[in-house]
Amino acid sequence: MTDLETLKDLLAEPRRIVITTHHRPDGDAMGSSLGLFNYFIQKGHYVKVVAPTDYPYFLHWLPNNPEVIIYTEKEEESKKLVADAELIFCLDFNTLSRINELGEEVRKSAAKKVMIDHHLEPEGFDDFRHWSISACATAQLVYDFIVNDLKDGKFINKDVATCLYTGIMTDSGSFRFPTVTSDLHRIVANLIDAGAENWRIHQLVYDNSTEGRLKFLGYCLSSKLEVLREFNTAIIYISKEEIRKFNIQVGETEGIVNYALSINGIRLAAFIVERDDKVKLSLRSTGDFPANEICKRYFDGGGHRNAAGGQSDLPLIEVVEKFKSILPEYKTLLLQ
Repeated sequence: MTDLETLKDLLAEPRRIVITTHHRPDGDAMGSSLGLFNYFIQKGHYVKVVAPTDYPYFLHWLPNNPEVIIYTEKEEESKKLVADAELIFCLDFNTLSRINELGEEVRKSAAKKVMIDHHLEPEGFDDFRHWSISACATAQLVYDFIVNDLKDGKFINKDVATCLYTGIMTDSGSFRFPTVTSDLHRIVANLIDAGAENWRIHQLVYDNSTEGRLKFLGYCLSSKLEVLREFNTAIIYISKEEIRKFNIQVGETEGIVNYALSINGIRLAAFIVERDDKVKLSLRSTGDFPANEICKRYFDGGGHRNAAGGQSDLPLIEVVEKFKSILPEYKTLLLQ
């Protein structure tokens, strides 16, 4: 592994840098990526953000978002940037499979790889690692990297602060998850002092729905919500035909699982959606219930204890039945 001083020496002069994050990027993925981008451009580096896939429209307002390159839209340009990079920063993921086809391009690049992440079980492709599973968001770790590792807190300007606040806000569930600490609130206070307009950021992310998305949410809750009281579990499952019916765009299913989890007494919630290639699962839980264990053992996934994801090649209804069949194994934990 590259030590911090070696990395600081590398960053002491302008470098060709690529920043990338996981496929279907969320608020933390794009907030941390563009936060680091807005820091590096102040330092004179030649830097590009390459996202494996598109991401929600309600993140497109982030400072310097037009500079982001989507791999699936500009494949050859993306490959050249990765091949020519001297440093590749990998944010909010720790296995190269999480960036799809871009992963092999990153793996074979001669660039030094820097991983900044808060998920369990890193693959080990990185040369330098700023990693903590106790962090609530990768954006929190990017802040720590800039301020404490690089001693460059003076470069946390309004653009950097806005992006990092967005990442922390979204991955902390608007500051309500157990990973939110007093130290995190101090970081957030510093970001607000640096220019992050907390009220405006919340409005742009959460009060920015399309009409179709609101109607889809109502449909999910009124027609697709199934509550299994014998297991303190709630499920919403959606077919790709239903996705098309409501014209649901990238990212518009984000957070729907939390409505199921908000039901009194529910300890585990699942949002299961049929995509064109696979069936995707998003699990949320309360307390010590290991949602990530279910995803890892049964659905080729993983994540955090209370927020995890997985996938399956089985048909939608079979995935739902498989999920239900697993619940008796966890009944004692679910009924605690």
